[in-house]
Amino acid sequence: MRVVVAGSSGLIGTSLVAALRGAGHEVVRLVRRRPAAPDERGWDPPAARIDAGCLDGADAVVNLCGAGVADKRWTDARKQVLLDSRTVPTEVLAAAVVEHGVPVLVNASAIGYYGDTGDELVTEDTPSGTGFLADLCRQWEAATAPAEAAARVVTLRTGLVISPSGGLFGAIRPLFTFFLGGRLGDGRQYMPWISLDDAVSAIRFVLEHDDVRGPVNLTAPSPVTNAEFTRTVGHALHRPTPWVVPGFVLRAVLGQLAEEGVLAGQRAVPRVLDRHGFTFLHPALGAAVAAAAGR
Repeated sequence: MRVVVAGSSGLIGTSLVAALRGAGHEVVRLVRRRPAAPDERGWDPPAARIDAGCLDGADAVVNLCGAGVADKRWTDARKQVLLDSRTVPTEVLAAAVVEHGVPVLVNASAIGYYGDTGDELVTEDTPSGTGFLADLCRQWEAATAPAEAAARVVTLRTGLVISPSGGLFGAIRPLFTFFLGGRLGDGRQYMPWISLDDAVSAIRFVLEHDDVRGPVNLTAPSPVTNAEFTRTVGHALHRPTPWVVPGFVLRAVLGQLAEEGVLAGQRAVPRVLDRHGFTFLHPALGAAVAAAAGR
């Protein structure tokens, strides 16, 4: 296939491009700077501009664009950045898919779509929840609507990514290494996770299987609570995890980000991937964390 990828420089995008090429697919990377490599094409989402010809003959578009949700405190200005960095590129690419007759659009979304669901089992049929993250994801997915009549559209509701560097594990590994690992709040919130290898393989899977469409939970089949996650990471890194960061401290430091992104959770499972026969390399958290830790 000829696959056009936006957001190719991120954690998932970088690995996806390499995996697609390794599988024999041609990849075109959309970049916002001046193109500097033969496989790069320029685009400017706020101006709704894409270099001429880059979607000609494309079999699929993969859009992974979006500013980091946990990078900064959620001020009103930051919330607008988070929304615009997702909906604007999606709207531009959805329109381009229709204009150029591209048959497939695979678009990022997030597990935050469901809001805080406690210990309820969450599948792709679970309705959207409440809060900023849920509303952000609803608008993000709604931006793909113009393409739905002309293309197969898949929205990837991605969980927390376990990777040797970057993602959730890359961010917390130094804390555990220096004996500062511990649970967050009461530790009962569920953490829907997925290894980077499985996230990339699942995206390849939905690209290559024409019967997959609509929302897909990009999560491993075994979500765990924050307390269990903490114990598993501590075990993999041979570090004790006695500490507890109280919820009120997290709320004071992170504000709404703590309430919706750290102390909330979703017990999400990948029903669509399971139904279509996708096989996980890391179905259990212990194996995923051990692999990320190089053990």
